[in-house]
Amino acid sequence: MFDLGWTELLVIGVVALIVVGPKDLPVLFRNVGRWVGKARGMAREFSRAMNEAADEAGVSDIQKGLKTATNPVGSALDSVKSAAKDLTDSMDPTKFDPESETGKLAAERAENAKKIQAATARTIAERKAREAQEALEKAEAMEAEMAPPKDEAKT
Repeated sequence: MFDLGWTELLVIGVVALIVVGPKDLPVLFRNVGRWVGKARGMAREFSRAMNEAADEAGVSDIQKGLKTATNPVGSALDSVKSAAKDLTDSMDPTKFDPESETGKLAAERAENAKKIQAATARTIAERKAREAQEALEKAEAMEAEMAPPKDEAKT
């Protein structure tokens, strides 16, 4: 807006001190601050109203069209990002449509996973039972070795 450097502000401050006087200078600065604040508020309100009017008129759609025309690579990348996001969202297992091909495959995979888990659990249970049986037989064999023979016990 205005191009004021420190030296110009210093000159304005010295002139204001001489013209207004040291007693009334704080009041002057307070009033100037209020005036500047009101001016900024009015500018902000005007800018907001212009943006709202532009949005209602569809200027943002025209702006997107111009951006696409001037930067086709950027718009193509935006389209690729959007497609990738849609693909990622469609692969979310909580969003499968059970009637679609993907949903049928997901249901089939889930059923196969349950069958595999059940077979694995059965195999583990059988192995543990076999190991327990082997341990029992081994313990009985050791007990038989430790026990005195029956013929010797009678004599």
